[in-house]
This record gives sequence, structure tokens and C-alpha cells, in this order.
Amino acid sequence: MVKKVILASPRGFCAGVVRAIEIVNLALDSFPKPVYVRKEIVHNPYVVEDLRRKGAVFVETLDEVPEAETVIFSAHGVAPGVWAKARSRRLNVIDATCPLVTKVHVEALRYAGRDLTIVLIGHKGHDEVVGTMGEAPEHMRLVSTVEDVENLDVPDPEKVAYLTQTTLSLEDTREIIQALRQKYPAIQGPPSEDICYATENRQLAVRQLAAKADLILVVGAVNSSNSNRLVEEAHKVGTRSYLINDVESIQPQWLDGIQTVGLTSGASAPEILVSQVLDFFQKRGAEIEELVTRTESVQFSLPAGLVALRTRP
Repeated sequence: MVKKVILASPRGFCAGVVRAIEIVNLALDSFPKPVYVRKEIVHNPYVVEDLRRKGAVFVETLDEVPEAETVIFSAHGVAPGVWAKARSRRLNVIDATCPLVTKVHVEALRYAGRDLTIVLIGHKGHDEVVGTMGEAPEHMRLVSTVEDVENLDVPDPEKVAYLTQTTLSLEDTREIIQALRQKYPAIQGPPSEDICYATENRQLAVRQLAAKADLILVVGAVNSSNSNRLVEEAHKVGTRSYLINDVESIQPQWLDGIQTVGLTSGASAPEILVSQVLDFFQKRGAEIEELVTRTESVQFSLPAGLVALRTRP
């Protein structure tokens, strides 16, 4: 029987996700509907469905958006070719790319401008990786593991730089960077780590949580990179962990012999889903305790045009 649930803090929405969702809501309030959104604005079905009910139409490609309509680019960023396509269709584009992802895009252009081979550490096919690689495809090489580094071949070992997807495992990424530095001693890296503050904070929190709990539950979507990394972090320190979309995903057999459950959520998971899980355990007699490891105060400004819309009478 579960006697205690320890709730990780920080957890849930990061500043980039808050900004992206606010952008869609403002657009829905300010422009004729429907408002189109390319890809999932953030990787969470609850968030996407909530915005869909309000009038957002989610599409996979810009070909699905009628000419001259409003379209929002997701928090994960897009390649320059997507921007060119939007211009050709005369679309009113609102860019919800997370500023920390934009930073990686800028770094990619800077390295490409110096004719460096850019090794991008990330997961093949992830929306963020697709967008970043599109900035300078002829310069990019994608690696996901240390083994990928071993098999890597570049034109000039003296002219190499690396970048990373923002939602990776801190530990795994540092191992890959170390392997890159060993193979290419002259390799250059960004002035500050590309892995975002929220990813780092949630991974550090889940490790401390795992030391106190018999089981870790991570609220997040299956296609959420940062949520999956939280499950992996718990496993690394020897604590069983499961990714759950919502309270309905909890399997009763997981709780057999469990006295303390650790609970956290990925950076794109809304707090309402966490609250529902807490309610599930409280109704069964569990007490709730919070484990605060860091305090977050990061905020990102909205695109200038939307700021004016938000402040108008």
C-alpha cells in the first residue's frame, strides 16, 4: 500500500512551453479562426486537444494551410525551408520557437559560416533536431551515442564544432562530448550548454527523488524527449520508473509492495494531470510531501506583435 507520495519541484511546464501555449491562446483571441499550428505546439496530447477545442487546427505540413492564413510554428523550431514555404504561400507566421532552441540555430549558422563540420548530438527525427539540421544541412552530422562518435568521419578534424538538442540526458550528453573531445581535440563548443535549464533541473530533481522513493512516476507524453529522459534518470540510479500520460495510465500491479511513490512531470506536461495523480493517491490514504531542489524564475517574452495584442484594451 502506498503511504506517501513525494512530489518533485521543479516539475512541469518550462518557460518555453508557457510562452508557446500563451502564443496560441493569444492568436486564437486575436485572429479570425481557424488558426493553424504546424506540428504539435508542444509534445503533450492534453495541451494539443485543449487548444484544438478552442479553435486551433494542427497540421503536419504547410500545404494543409490555406494561402494567406495565420500559422504558428511550434516551440521546437523549424528549418529555413519551412520559412521559405510559408513566404511562398503568403502565410501570416507567428513563431513560437523556444528562445533556447533559437540559440542553437544561431550557433549552427555561426559555425557553418566558419566552414566547420557541426556535430549535432540529438535524436534522429525529433522535431527540434530536424529544424536545427535544416539550418546548415551540408555542414551537419548527427550523433546519438558514443558509438556514433566512434564511427564518425569528418572532412577536417581541425575544423569541428558540436551542438546539442536541448532536451537530452545531461549525463549521456557529457559522455558523448567527452568522446568527441578525445577524437577531435580541436573541437569547439557553444559558450554555454545547449541543454536547457528546465531539462537540467528536472533531471537533477528526479535523481534526488529516486533516492527517497520505491517507484517513480513521470507524467508526460510518449513523444516528449525530456519526459523520457526523466524515466531514464530514475532507472540509472536503480529506481523503477514509468512514463504515464495521465492517471488512467497507472497500472495497479506497479504499486504492489510500494510504500513511497515519487512523482514528477516533463516540461510539456500540464499541472492538472499531476493533480489528478495526486488525487488518485490521496483518496487511497497516501500523504503528500514535496521535495524542492531548485527554484525557477525564468520567463521568456512574447513576440513583439503579440505583446501589443495582449496589452490593447
